[in-house]
Amino acid sequence: MTATEPQSPAERYEAARALRQLPRLRAFREQLSFDLDPFQTAACRTLEEGRSVLVAAPTGAGKTIVAEFAVFLAMFDARAKIFYTAPMKALSNQKYSELVAQYGPSEVGLLTGDTNINATARIVVMTTEVLRNMLYADSGLLTDLAYVVMDEVHYLADRFRGAVWEEVIIHLPETVRLISLSATVSNAEEFGDWLQAVRGDTDVIVSEVRPVPLEQHVIVRSKMVELFDSSGRAATNRVNPELVQLAKAGGYSQPGGGRGRKHPGRWQAHRGRDEGRMSRAEIVHLLDGKNLLPAIFFIFSRMGCDQAVRQVLRSGVRLTDAHEREEIRQIVEERCRTLRDDDLAVLGYWEWLDGLQRGVAAHHAGLLPAFKEVVEELFQKKLLKVVFATETLALGINMPARTVVLEKLEKFNGEARVPITPGEYTQLTGRAGRRGIDVEGHSVIQWASGLDPQAVASLASRRTYPLNSSFRPTYNMAVNLIEQFGRARTREILESSFAQFQADRAVVDLARTVRKHDEALEGYARAMECHLGDFRQYSSLRRELSDLERRRASDAQGRAERDRRQKQIEGVRTRMRKHPCHGCADREAHSRWAERYWKLKRDRDRVSRQIQGRTGAVAQVFDRVTEVLGELGYLVDDEHGRLGLSTHGRALRRIYGDRDLLVAEALRRELWRDLDHAGMAAMACAIVFEARRDDGQAPEYALPRGAFRPALSRTQELWATLDDLEREHRLPGSDPLATTLALPMQKWAQGAPLDTVLRDADLAAGDFVRWCKQTIDLLDQISLVADGAVGRTARAALDSVRRGIVAYSSVA
Repeated sequence: MTATEPQSPAERYEAARALRQLPRLRAFREQLSFDLDPFQTAACRTLEEGRSVLVAAPTGAGKTIVAEFAVFLAMFDARAKIFYTAPMKALSNQKYSELVAQYGPSEVGLLTGDTNINATARIVVMTTEVLRNMLYADSGLLTDLAYVVMDEVHYLADRFRGAVWEEVIIHLPETVRLISLSATVSNAEEFGDWLQAVRGDTDVIVSEVRPVPLEQHVIVRSKMVELFDSSGRAATNRVNPELVQLAKAGGYSQPGGGRGRKHPGRWQAHRGRDEGRMSRAEIVHLLDGKNLLPAIFFIFSRMGCDQAVRQVLRSGVRLTDAHEREEIRQIVEERCRTLRDDDLAVLGYWEWLDGLQRGVAAHHAGLLPAFKEVVEELFQKKLLKVVFATETLALGINMPARTVVLEKLEKFNGEARVPITPGEYTQLTGRAGRRGIDVEGHSVIQWASGLDPQAVASLASRRTYPLNSSFRPTYNMAVNLIEQFGRARTREILESSFAQFQADRAVVDLARTVRKHDEALEGYARAMECHLGDFRQYSSLRRELSDLERRRASDAQGRAERDRRQKQIEGVRTRMRKHPCHGCADREAHSRWAERYWKLKRDRDRVSRQIQGRTGAVAQVFDRVTEVLGELGYLVDDEHGRLGLSTHGRALRRIYGDRDLLVAEALRRELWRDLDHAGMAAMACAIVFEARRDDGQAPEYALPRGAFRPALSRTQELWATLDDLEREHRLPGSDPLATTLALPMQKWAQGAPLDTVLRDADLAAGDFVRWCKQTIDLLDQISLVADGAVGRTARAALDSVRRGIVAYSSVA
């Protein structure tokens, strides 16, 4: 593991000498307009020397330079190909555009769930799921693959999609060099050890150094003060005393420095909660006056982002000059020219354009993708000055700012309001400071009642962001692996997952605890030895007696039960009196050691059970998955007794998603044979949709009519049957189908106008487009797997959903 720090002159000389032996890295550096940082040089050197690399560095540190060098290396070889994977389509589109600008459209391809451009190119950008599917299908596009970049590899911890990253890492051919780019994580060495185990030679390069230093501030009422003491007399990370005093006074400067006031609470009791807190427009003016724009305001609510834009615009804020406004208008009109005028009106285009021309915009998942891409482009061109964004902007999209503002240090996680973690704080503030533009970045926290400066300082100075696996076997994964490797080899492969690696490491620590307990138990056993007999046996009788007496005291049962309990007690007492150790003069001293023995043994047994639960945990889940598949006939024994796939099992290989088994079984039972194309679109939507605010169950009158309702009823009955089967096999089961979007999706597939569908769906345009694209993805799978009429209906449904704003693509 290499942790890079600033280099001494001697180290720089040695690095320059080593560089002369790396001709391709030298050629790559010569075409750059800046010099590489030590961690970038170390990672690139690893690649040229033929090893894989994990790079963990802060947001904005320049990790992608390492990926760009991998592309550079691949293009040196006449046949080598490189795949660049990203967790989000927006990030894939952005990286595709950058690579096309550098290498030309003939050399670069793009593969996402709904886009297929130049798939046979030598450089192909794709979402991670696409690569996973290619590996399971043994796609011909994998021929000559030399490098794979896994950008934002810390997504591996995502509980919904993280398993895909592990599947790719495990199943890539051994000859492929892996470039894994991660945010700073506290267990990079552990993750690197796993990569070494499953991929072979892998160097771990860790940099904690921000390329642009971060100054951290707090706005208290109308004053911006430093978070940390910058007097030079204090130790690093000591909280600014002025901030502490302001916080104690409720944000007010105390009269006379606070002396002589016996009741400070009374002095501020009449003031309302957070009275005097600056408005967003006032903060924008404050930052503008201090030359701290452009800024990103992180607000953990889509509605809050939109409201913030309206508030600032109502105040009359204008942050652009005439030339910038004209350039903004031209870019917006060019990017949105393919959208229909009536759709633009529904989407609030003119209000949005007014905000853009004044230098202000929102950025969140509810925005139409076309609008979101425009915001990103304008911000990168320094035309936008203020963006109000949700935390998704901090995940990979290249939008650095001079300043990041956090209005609150808590967010709603779907169940409750919880404080943001140090890892989240680091990710958000990582957007502050533009390399090559800003001397320093700035983070600004807006003070609120009850805010503890010490807690804020702790949040800002800690770097704890562990990377934990979310891997679990799925039905699709099981049939694909069994088809390729057989059951026994598949179990071995799953045991090589990062999830099991972490569990095994935990087992090592737990086993160490068991060994320590065993040593202590031996000592306790010696201490309670009795010359008259087996005192451990005697002490177990004493424990049995204590347990019985305790139960008798808590019994609320009838006389017969109490009499039975009393007979048990008398029987144990008799056995105790007859035991040789009962007459020992040191009986009570031995008993004290015995109590310690039994208490420690109880702890030791608990830890042993934890070890049994973790050893082979992933393979145990796989066994339960295969039991379900076997019971349903997807897995069968061949003539030699080897487990293999049935015809239905081979169909399941091509169905991906959380409800893979439900879809496969519905097709097998022909539950959807009577649906027309709009009904098929509605059914696919019910399969993939996840409601945000409720249980997603539409009332009967709000469901599509005709063949859809009986088909839905049969599908829900099938879901209940599968859910019961999964729970019988100790698998977690799944949520019921969410049907609230089914009717709007049917109307959209039938050609209804956008305003009608968005009103009925009660969704933002961006959310509607996202669910349409997930519906399209499932319809595409069904069209390829289903036979005859059902497959043709799915293809017609796909074509009917992919229209208007859903069909828009900035890279097509």
